[in-house]
This record gives sequence, structure tokens and C-alpha cells, in this order.
Amino acid sequence: MTSTDTIELTILMPCLNEAETLAVCIDKAQGYLQRSGVVGEVLIADNGSTDGSQQIARDHGARVVDIAEKGYGSALMGGIEAARGTYIIMGDADDSYDFSALDNFVERLRAGDELVMGNRFRGGIEPGAMPPLHKYLGNPVLSWIGRVLFRSPIKDFHCGLRGFRRQSMLDLHLQTTGMEFASEVVVKSTLGGLRVSEVPTTLKKDGRSRPPHLRSWRDGWRHLRFLLIFSPRWLFLWPGSVAFFLGLIGTLSIAFGPFMLGSVGFDGATQVYLAALTVVGYQAILFAILTKIYAQREGFRIPRSRSFDKLEKRISLESGALAGAILFVIGLVIAIVQLVQWSSSGFGELDATVTVRVSVLASLVMMLGAQTMMAGMFLGVLGVGLKRRP
Repeated sequence: MTSTDTIELTILMPCLNEAETLAVCIDKAQGYLQRSGVVGEVLIADNGSTDGSQQIARDHGARVVDIAEKGYGSALMGGIEAARGTYIIMGDADDSYDFSALDNFVERLRAGDELVMGNRFRGGIEPGAMPPLHKYLGNPVLSWIGRVLFRSPIKDFHCGLRGFRRQSMLDLHLQTTGMEFASEVVVKSTLGGLRVSEVPTTLKKDGRSRPPHLRSWRDGWRHLRFLLIFSPRWLFLWPGSVAFFLGLIGTLSIAFGPFMLGSVGFDGATQVYLAALTVVGYQAILFAILTKIYAQREGFRIPRSRSFDKLEKRISLESGALAGAILFVIGLVIAIVQLVQWSSSGFGELDATVTVRVSVLASLVMMLGAQTMMAGMFLGVLGVGLKRRP
């Protein structure tokens, strides 16, 4: 196995002080390769173990690559880069997954699937293998959010046993360094149009006497944060659109006088808060648009739509500056008219309620105009960066 072309499968295990269970995991993996006839290697991506795990791995016939950058994702990415196999099957080195039973993964990979996920809920979770918080809340909820946001067919986003074509993962340019790496693999594979599938996988109680590296709330939040940030439409566009239109309609309605909703009356004070809601919503919309434009121009594989492509072609520094200037001038004209009316009365006392209504409307339009101009300028900055890139 001196030539990389002869190795079909790399069985990859990230490792950080797994001396208790590493040997049995490697032996099972080696046993699978011998039994199945698959030409492969066992690779340990060590993340700085201090308990002798590296020597244990070498003694049991595994290849060890040292990964200096800390984190679950860093260890796995380093292992993927160092792997020699066409396919990689990765799994935790805590003896919670059975490396002697990988036939379903290899079968799907050979059939052309580029990501094959294990599904613990289909294969079975042994008593004590998964905390109730993870089993009934964490994993199901996060997996459901991932399926909704990205239309992924995967029902167990965080299964630690998964297989994939090595080059397909390298092409995704995976970035995360922590536990959220598990979500990034599924999300980017789905968005990138890779062939993905699931096979039943059994999870058993791990063989370690120490607590796991996983921290439920911290790592759960990191998974959720990744899912939301990588979906600007759900995180910014839809909430921003609701806030913008609700605030704008309310602000315009009160500008012409107070109105009643049942027994509750709304006037100037409500209009101020509605105007603020409009500004926040509009900023969220702009952020969603700019984020998607940036992501597409930088080559991220995210869903495209005809409507957005048409919008992107019409948006530029010049069009943003022009639209923003028009809005700003409209607001300024309203303010000037109000000032002229005040001067015609000798700068005397005005009806405070009416004055506030008009002032809020003028200020809102000017702020929206300024935001639009600055968004156009930022888009221009992105364009300058692209021109300078080789």
C-alpha cells in the first residue's frame, strides 16, 4: 500500500486521549478490512493526546497523523487531507460504533453516493448510549431544523459514523473547527448537490471511564448557530421582511392620524417604535441580500433562484446610491416643508402630536435612504475586491 492509487478506503478516527478504547476500535477496523477484502488503511488523526494513544495506534497497525490545531473539526479535516483512500469512513474512537460492520457504507459509496450518513434512530440506540437530552431533544430538534432550512434528506445530522468520497469533501472547503463540523458536512453536501444517503447504524455505550469531550449546551449552540448563520434567508430575510412591512405600514398609517384597534388607540409614541422596527427589518433584509451576494461571488455552493439572480444583476453601487439618494431627498423634502410651515407661523408653538407624526415619517425615509446608499457602497467594495483577485 505504498501507492495512494491502490488504497480504496481510509477508516479515519479523531483521537484525543483515547487510550482506553483506541486499540479495540483499530482492531475492529483492521478486522473489517481483512474480512471484506477492501484495500484500505486505518488512520488516526491525533489532536494532542498525552496518554500514549499515538503509540497504541502504531502498535496496532494504524497510521498516525498529528494535528496541531485543536478541535473536532480540525482533527477530522487534517485526517481527510492526510488520507490516502478514495473513500473515507470516519467514526469516534470511543468504541461506541462498530468498525467491523461497515459493509452498508462501502456498498453505498461504491454505488456512487458521495456522503453516506449513519442513522442511529433507525439502527438502534442501546440503553445508556445517548443521554436523554440528546436523544429526545438535541439531536431530533437540530436535525429537524437542518432539514427545514436546507431541505436535506438526512434525519440524523450528528451521527459520528459516516462515509464519503474524499475529494468531494475537499471540494466543499470545510471550515469549522469544533463539533459543528458534523453539521457543516451535511449542510454543504446538500447545498452542493452531492448524492447523500443514510444507512442504519447502532450506537452502543462507549467504553471510556472519563466524561466525553462533547459539552451538551455549548456544542448544541454551536450547531444551531452554524445552521442559522448559513441560512441568511431564514435568519435575516423572512424575519426582516415581516418587521419591515409591519413597521412601515404602521408608521404610514399613524402619519395620517391616530387609529383605534378595538379599544386600544395608537398615536405618536407607537409610531416611533414602529419606525424603529422598520429600520431594523430593512437592515436585516439588506444584510441577507449582501450576505448571499458575497457568498455566491466567493464560490460558496448555496441555492440560487431566478428572482434573486435578476435582482443581483440590477444591484450595484450606482443603483443603490441612486435609490438611496431618492429616498433621502424625499424625507428631506418632507422635513423642509415642515420647517417652512413652522416659519410661516413665526416659529411659534406647534401641535406636538401632528409635528411628531410628520417628523417620524421624514426621519424614517431619510434613514432608509442612508441605509440603501451605504449598502450600495458596501456592494461596490465587494466588487473592487473581486477585480483585484487573480
